[in-house]
Formats: sequence, C-alpha cells, structure tokens
Amino acid sequence: MGKVIAVCTSPAKGTQKTNVKEAEFIEDYGIAGDAHAGKWHRQVSLLSYDKIEEFRARGAEVEDGAFGENLVVEGIDFRSLPVGTRLCCGEVILEMTQIGKECHHGCQIYQKMGDCIMPREGVFAKVIRGGKIRIGDEMKVAEDE
Repeated sequence: MGKVIAVCTSPAKGTQKTNVKEAEFIEDYGIAGDAHAGKWHRQVSLLSYDKIEEFRARGAEVEDGAFGENLVVEGIDFRSLPVGTRLCCGEVILEMTQIGKECHHGCQIYQKMGDCIMPREGVFAKVIRGGKIRIGDEMKVAEDE
C-alpha cells in the first residue's frame, strides 16, 4: 500500500509540474488541466517517492513535479510492477501502460546532475475509472482477480 505525497500538473509539455495537492482524473483522458492528458497511453505519470529521496540524497535539489511526474507515491516501487498492473486510489483506477521513457538529455535535471531518474523509474498509466486524487490518499496495487 502506498500514500500519495504530491499531485502535480502543468499547462504545457516539457515543463516542470506544480504540486496542486488534488486533481480530477478523467476516464480515458488523464488529469483535468494537465498538458499530457489526451487519448493516448501516457495520460498519467508516476514516480516512487523513495526513488526521488535517493536522488535528493545525491545532492539534487528537486521539488515535487520536477521530473514531469503527476503523482509521487510513497511505499510503492512502480518500476518493479509489470505493464498492465492496476492501481487503485479511492474511486480512481489507473492501469500501467509503460515503464520508463527516453529522456531528452536537455532536461534541466540531467544538465545539472548528469543523470535523471524519470527514464528508469517513471511509469505511465491510463485512467480506467475517473475521480479525485488528493495528497494523503492511499494507493494500492489491485490484486489479481
């Protein structure tokens, strides 16, 4: 079981996201007001809080949303889960569609640190069922039925 630490959005692609504390997740679309929403497989991006903390321990000064992630969740290692895994948070159901992504090495974090964790640790999901997600909400991995 995990706990939502941050809910982040941005109005434009390729920019850092801002922690908005709660957001409306729209079925088969993504997050209302987020530039990455749309009818595609990368509607929502997630990062494990623990991986961000490890990166910060190496000297990175990064705020929530700095990697372009929508959800920061403590207690779930997303990278270890297979594509197709469903994540439940309140009434919202997300389905993992992709693990990692190609990083454009021009990102500010890579330029400063010589590394970026999003390509290795970030995962992407589609919204299967919509609703609100807020900081402090519990997230769990759906068990096989």
